[in-house]
Amino acid sequence: MGYDISYHPINETEIKEWYFDVLNDPELITGIAGQYQVEDFYKEKYQQVINIGLGTNPDDSFERSHGYYIAVIQGFLRKYYYTRGSAFSFLLEERPYFERYTRDFKTIVPDSISNPISNRIAQNYSSGVFIPATQVARLLEDYENDQAVRTDLDGFFSDGRIGVFLRALEDAKQQALGLLEATEVVEPNPLNLNDSACYSNLFNCDQEGAYLFKQAAMAQMKAMEEQHNLQPGEIANNAERVVMNTEEIEEKEKKGFWKKLLG
Repeated sequence: MGYDISYHPINETEIKEWYFDVLNDPELITGIAGQYQVEDFYKEKYQQVINIGLGTNPDDSFERSHGYYIAVIQGFLRKYYYTRGSAFSFLLEERPYFERYTRDFKTIVPDSISNPISNRIAQNYSSGVFIPATQVARLLEDYENDQAVRTDLDGFFSDGRIGVFLRALEDAKQQALGLLEATEVVEPNPLNLNDSACYSNLFNCDQEGAYLFKQAAMAQMKAMEEQHNLQPGEIANNAERVVMNTEEIEEKEKKGFWKKLLG
């Protein structure tokens, strides 16, 4: 299975107020939901995520628990961005110097959180790196002025995905926010985007990355059909999408979403 990567503009104060403070006092959800005009449907989902967070064991992976839940909650409250497979965590494996743009979550979480933290995407349905606001601005500046940084980012975020990542960074910069990486918060279906799955608010997801994923998938299937002398559309018409997480997805979150975005 590949990785459906999302980038969530958020800062350290919001991580505390939207998640860790709410773990201690779930009634805070009402005020937060009101401030960000969250619909009752997603307010209820917010409460469900907090309930799951309260059941986290101390030895559970931070990325697979609290970190992922923070990303999901951010998506209830604010816009976030999707790119297929382009995880900053994976870039660090190829170009370790990009570590300088990240912040260790151990310096962010309250002392009561003892879960092991790796600051990386290690598997599906997890959080990854956190780029703080100061480093968001620095990374954008270095992209403009440092040829090595630009070359490495352009090469890694290939096939148009660099545009999505840069917009996520710019959005975060304009709001003085950091950027939290996560995986499988949203799972676009490239064969039918209206059948996409989401564990947050799909309507807050920037759509460009999903369209890039669809274009790449269609091009790949077309090439395979030509290679094996198949009829046009034969692979796409017989392909089946599998969502690894068996949690039921509410129909309201996906029905007609991509059509509505385009008008």
